[in-house]
Amino acid sequence: MKPDIKICGLKSAEAIDRAVNRGASHIGFIFFEKSPRYIEPDLAGKLADPVRGKAKIVAVTVDPTNDELDEIVALLKPDMIQLHGNESPERVLTIKAVYGLPIMKAFSIRSADDLKPVEAYIGIADRFLFDAKPPKGSELPGGNGVSFDWSLLGWLDDGVDYMLSGGLNKDNIAEALAITKAPGIDGSSGVESAPGVKSVAMIDDFFDAVERACEPETASRS
Repeated sequence: MKPDIKICGLKSAEAIDRAVNRGASHIGFIFFEKSPRYIEPDLAGKLADPVRGKAKIVAVTVDPTNDELDEIVALLKPDMIQLHGNESPERVLTIKAVYGLPIMKAFSIRSADDLKPVEAYIGIADRFLFDAKPPKGSELPGGNGVSFDWSLLGWLDDGVDYMLSGGLNKDNIAEALAITKAPGIDGSSGVESAPGVKSVAMIDDFFDAVERACEPETASRS
């Protein structure tokens, strides 16, 4: 089965149109100022408007304050909030209650121990996102173009809904899906020509690779 596909860190109408036209289920806008993919909430809202209803609009935040969320929600009108910081289960519940929006909680993974905290969020977060731990020296919690050991996700119960992230690109997505059977995938740096610069050709390549990976095997020969 084809997974949900989120293209994250979008900043141009051209890249958004291509992602949505190729079948992206989610598009993500990043509101973390240290990221090369950072976008102002008002511009994100204008870019999202033409595709509203065609894909779910995700506001990607890192330990956001209430004031920051107020501005983002007012200007972007997202369908979902992604929390990519150290937000506690209590903070997740508060944000859900205040804004009435589903929450995707991100976790950075390097070892099996990094998955243990997920248990406390089951039944609280609506979906999870599993990314690789950032390399030493990086100030970015995600979008670093590195992967983790996908076999670690075999620990998860089948009922845990998540997106796989971390260095996914046209060359490794088939292997990632074969190992994890992930119900959702998240592409960002793997569809960029430079940090923060999405390439429509690379977006096409990524979707082509996903489609090939999801083609049913057949023994028939003409």
